[in-house]
Amino acid sequence: MLGALDIPIYTERDQKRGDTTNMSLVTTFILMGLPHTPELDTFLFGIFLVIYVLTVVGNFLIMLVIIVTPHLHTPMYYFLTNLSFIDMWYSTVTVPKMLMTLVSPEGSPISFSSCVAQLYSFDFLGSTECFLYTVMSYDRYLAIIYPLRYASMMSGRTCAILATTTWLSGSLHSAAQTTPTFHLPFCGPNQIQHYICDAPSILKVACADTSTVEMVIFVNIGLVALGCFLLIVLSYVSIVRSILKIRTSEGRWRAFQTCASHCTVVLCFYVPLVFIYLRPGSEEVVDRIVAVFYTVLTPLLNPVVYTLRNKEVKKALLKFKDKVMYSQSK
Repeated sequence: MLGALDIPIYTERDQKRGDTTNMSLVTTFILMGLPHTPELDTFLFGIFLVIYVLTVVGNFLIMLVIIVTPHLHTPMYYFLTNLSFIDMWYSTVTVPKMLMTLVSPEGSPISFSSCVAQLYSFDFLGSTECFLYTVMSYDRYLAIIYPLRYASMMSGRTCAILATTTWLSGSLHSAAQTTPTFHLPFCGPNQIQHYICDAPSILKVACADTSTVEMVIFVNIGLVALGCFLLIVLSYVSIVRSILKIRTSEGRWRAFQTCASHCTVVLCFYVPLVFIYLRPGSEEVVDRIVAVFYTVLTPLLNPVVYTLRNKEVKKALLKFKDKVMYSQSK
């Protein structure tokens, strides 16, 4: 994949004389990081490091607890395991480079191939998460609308097919963005006004017309983000209508609680995503700050929301902690 995308980057001298056969290669980009005063470097580094550690540990614990707890082997928790896995790596793809920009006042260098890998991984995990949120809303829709047929409709085989489809779709979606982006010539400057290799920021340092690529990315993200979000909204409209028909207030409350966690995470993921990629025009400073929400904070929300609002996961975590402490005391 990376070999196919290892496209030469032209220098200004080559571009001016139209020479594409005898060209120099620019092998490094510079990530400029978040806009902030130098005095905040240490403070921001500490904050984002703590968030990163909590994100990785929290999501890993959710995965581990679900795997070792038999009564959590249900479709909802199967998809939650996938989500935790995605968020753990999504944060790992973005946050370490952000931390490097905070300890490098002049920006953090990243090789061309590493920039390709980061953009592909970032888009791959992000789009897979979009598809997975849609599948999770469909799972909740079936659980509440068809409770008696739910077990047969969401069998283990069906869950595996849905999960595999989300990963394959995310891979194709990412390739559709990464490939045209890095087929553009880059002749400098090589400073990317972001803390990660994100497509809109990379396009701004290209020395060719990027309007076609921008349109491809806009349509690509628009179809996925808005399509998935529309399906999620339709699912929850049907869910709410069904919940309102439940006669007992206790039954309605339990049903709402089941879906509230998912809705919270979905909104925190989609709102900044749509703001950055689907609004007309862009402001680099604003985009970099808003990007923190879905690259840093949303992966942390998964373990926080699904443990604090979910009694089953909390009980499983406490039992797991007791088992670990008991085994250590022996």
